[in-house]
Amino acid sequence: MEKVQIFQGKKVRTHWDAEKEEWYFSVVDVVGVLTDSINPTDYLKKMRKRDSELAAFMGTNCPQVEMLTETGKRRKTLAADSKAVFRIIQSIPSPKAEPFKQWLAQVGAERLDEIADPEKAIVRGADFYRAKGYSEGWINQRLQSIEMRKELTDEWKARGIEQERDYAILTNEMTRAWSGLTVRDYKEVKGLKKENLRDNMTNLELVLNMLAEVTTTAISRSRQPESFAESRSIAIEGGNVAGSARREIEQRTGQPVVSPLNATDKLALDTTIEDVKQIEPNESTDKRELP
Repeated sequence: MEKVQIFQGKKVRTHWDAEKEEWYFSVVDVVGVLTDSINPTDYLKKMRKRDSELAAFMGTNCPQVEMLTETGKRRKTLAADSKAVFRIIQSIPSPKAEPFKQWLAQVGAERLDEIADPEKAIVRGADFYRAKGYSEGWINQRLQSIEMRKELTDEWKARGIEQERDYAILTNEMTRAWSGLTVRDYKEVKGLKKENLRDNMTNLELVLNMLAEVTTTAISRSRQPESFAESRSIAIEGGNVAGSARREIEQRTGQPVVSPLNATDKLALDTTIEDVKQIEPNESTDKRELP
């Protein structure tokens, strides 16, 4: 999927990679916005020529992606994900890029503070959700879910699982076991792309997801699996426990637990299933039937 973003009156072409769940940005468009160069393509060439490390980075991390040109034709365009864009910005000696560089420095300093004192990360997390407009009840539930998730990933790491890809596979199996949906399908129900799924869950969804995670953690600690296949089986088992609870709730209420509600209506996320019955879907809500 392609989309044009407008930044300070200038166009930046983007491309959504559904497989990687990642936005890619036209590098030459980003350079044009941050430099006001009349020839951003030439400016980019000069940047790569004078900065060999940047050239090597872009050669490895910036793929050629088909995007529409101003003439309406599709052509291969050098593209970068968010992380690569930040790296490129650091090499742009333009006053317009300075605010981005200062912001990156601030983020880095805060991250170091959080490593030294993890409690600061929790406080900042709560402040972040408040600034976004989430309710206090939902925030408390979300912070608990973060702690449960950390305990689970720590347990997986103790079992020799360290690759992000493996974490994603285990999470996907566990999510499908309790919700009946893969993570990708779950996001589609809620109309999400890059957004964090848990940030768009209702209280009830968060509780059941936590139940799946804490159960998986407990089983894994008890059995101490020695292979990825064993951990995968345990993830499904833990998810099934929460899946049984989900089906029991749905049987007693007559309503699906998995909800199309998302963070576009943050106050509605802090709700019970009885409240959900009274909520009319808004225009942005996915109206497909849920499993």
